[in-house]
Amino acid sequence: MEQEHKRRVRYQGTHPRNFREKYKELNPEKYGDDVEKVLQSGKTPAGMHVPIMVKEILDFLEIQPGQTGFDATLGYGGHTRKMLEQLQGQGHLYATDVDPIESEKTRKRLEDLGYGPEILTIRRMNFAQLDQAAPGILFDFVLADLGVSSMQIDDPERGFTFKYDGPLDLRLDPTSGVTAAQRLRELDEEELSAMLVENSDEPYADRIARAVFQVFQRGGTVDTTKQLAAIIEDALSFLPAGERKEAVKKSCQRAFQALRIDVNSEFESLYSFLDKLPGVLKPGGRAAILTFHSGEDRLVKQAFKQQLRAGVYSAAAQEVTRPSAEECFRNPRARSTKLRWAIRA
Repeated sequence: MEQEHKRRVRYQGTHPRNFREKYKELNPEKYGDDVEKVLQSGKTPAGMHVPIMVKEILDFLEIQPGQTGFDATLGYGGHTRKMLEQLQGQGHLYATDVDPIESEKTRKRLEDLGYGPEILTIRRMNFAQLDQAAPGILFDFVLADLGVSSMQIDDPERGFTFKYDGPLDLRLDPTSGVTAAQRLRELDEEELSAMLVENSDEPYADRIARAVFQVFQRGGTVDTTKQLAAIIEDALSFLPAGERKEAVKKSCQRAFQALRIDVNSEFESLYSFLDKLPGVLKPGGRAAILTFHSGEDRLVKQAFKQQLRAGVYSAAAQEVTRPSAEECFRNPRARSTKLRWAIRA
């Protein structure tokens, strides 16, 4: 039976605004020229993630053909591809990711580029399980990019952004655990306020927590991204009109970050990763970690400092390395990035 031809959904105006309508950006293999124009304009195409600080990472890792490495956070595979190129077909790279949707897309994308199971092994697991990614194998190099991928941020159905309406989900693995909407129901007002402070240094944590629970007390719900954003905007209505818009935007960013960290147990996973990291590195093995907010960076800095003092590492970054001004212009999402590194003794 001949399959019925389906026309592409039409959109209003000259450019699609809805994520699902951006059919060219969502098919970079087919519409390469169009995607390149988006990249050159300093924007990230829908469904794509631009790897950050690639040169700085590769310069530090000093990857050689024949080595064995570990990419703790596969994501879109941008860093993975560059590391595979350095191996020149010799050695092996292991990679992990908890997102079943994006990791499968990335596996296929890299396989189509010639990076199959003979040189690349992808496991669906949390990066905190790095000691189980390749049991018995020590790595020459390890990379962990702790940022959320743009594919996840941009897709309204994943609930990572307040710019578009969607379910308040925020799970990196949408097949397990509780959503952010469910988590809000589990916390009391004091716990929510404390979480906003601990996970994102939110200055208006008490006001936002109070506003959320006033909605619950009235029998309302906080099930969508726009609902939460509206509550935050209402909580900050006391601010002068001239500074309110920017304050609401930043508080929304911090609140969504705090919820995402909580829902995915990100700090707990990072603690475990940092604790196990020396045990999977060869003597002289190199580890690089990209962080995107002060909480993450603090944990990495403290762990490297303590383990350097204990003689576990022979060297560790004393200061963070930041992306260049040129990279931040080309990719605004790189602005908050910090790179720290350590070398196994």
